[in-house]
Amino acid sequence: MAGSEGPLKGVKVLDLSRILAGPTCTQLLGDLGANVIKIENPASGGDDTRQWGPPYVEDAQGNRSDLSAYFMSANRNKKSVAIDITTPEGQAEIKRLASHADILIENFKPGGLAKYGLDYATLSPEFPSLVYCSISGYGQTGPNASKPGYDLMAQGYGGIMSLTGDPEGAPMKVGVGIADVMCGMYACVGILAALRHRDQTGEGQQIDLALVDSQVAWLINEGVNYLTSGNVPQRRGNGHPNIVPYDVYETSDGHVILAVGNDGQFRRFCDFIGRPELANDPRFATNPARLENRDALNAVLRPAVQAHDTATVIAELEDRKVPVGPVQTLDQVFASDQVAARQMQIAMQAAPGPVQLIGNPLKLSRTPVTYRAAPPEFGADTQAVLNAKNPFED
Repeated sequence: MAGSEGPLKGVKVLDLSRILAGPTCTQLLGDLGANVIKIENPASGGDDTRQWGPPYVEDAQGNRSDLSAYFMSANRNKKSVAIDITTPEGQAEIKRLASHADILIENFKPGGLAKYGLDYATLSPEFPSLVYCSISGYGQTGPNASKPGYDLMAQGYGGIMSLTGDPEGAPMKVGVGIADVMCGMYACVGILAALRHRDQTGEGQQIDLALVDSQVAWLINEGVNYLTSGNVPQRRGNGHPNIVPYDVYETSDGHVILAVGNDGQFRRFCDFIGRPELANDPRFATNPARLENRDALNAVLRPAVQAHDTATVIAELEDRKVPVGPVQTLDQVFASDQVAARQMQIAMQAAPGPVQLIGNPLKLSRTPVTYRAAPPEFGADTQAVLNAKNPFED
């Protein structure tokens, strides 16, 4: 297939990031064909997430490696190089690598790399075409710039926790580090835009990206609901702020998701539960009316749905073209035909042994993503990279 090595083949990425936001970005760039060198601190044994286990990959003898599942989730298609940037020798090595790189990405505290001469202000005059992406908790400016940033705090400060969880319960974070992941996605978009500009003008630039900013950005409709109405949104559990019924409903043997997005779908749903008159009830006939009478409608719908088992609800509503779906556990997710068909579970061979990873969701018809290297053990590529005349060559 044309372009089978990826659309970013030849793009060179110097990755000084760790944990999740930066590594999510650089793994995506690597999947798209970029050559990524990941710098890890020898004093700490590398990226913090190497210690965020169990589970870990074990070798054939049952010995634990430093490949935690957490680390592997965001670090394939990279080389691991151990460099101590606090030393003059380490700083010189980083600058040598930067001289070959198209992109440098880091997630130190604002100003944290200045004392090593590795900040954007210091490097940009020497490497004016370098795209330099800085990820931090609150950004390079503002009253909170000096504060540390973690996914949980970003979810709290940025408002998503106030919208998540049971209405009667405590504020709740999303079950994965979604603020980090989304920040990494925004970073990738910003980097590709900056590369486009660099390719047209020869001019690099700094990308200033904050966990909190990216989390505020994906408040999406709830954020604009507040800005439009002035009303602070309340937690609704799995309910939707603008659509009813759009929620998780209990069945006789489990749960289903209903997403009734228009009045026609609601009419067909009412037919299934044997209550066709609800579609003509002025309290429920339109979505704004259903929204205003959410509690009264759910008082009728919940026992009606619970009278059926999950398989029946899904089959009957799918037949009526009403959006419905299961709530799957992860074993069910990865055993599904859909995941297999879409190649969302992949196998790779890491140094200690075979590993199972989550696939990349991008499906490009001419330049597909590639899985060239499993997540590396700490420092596995140090000597090869540091001794190479062109360190980014395979």
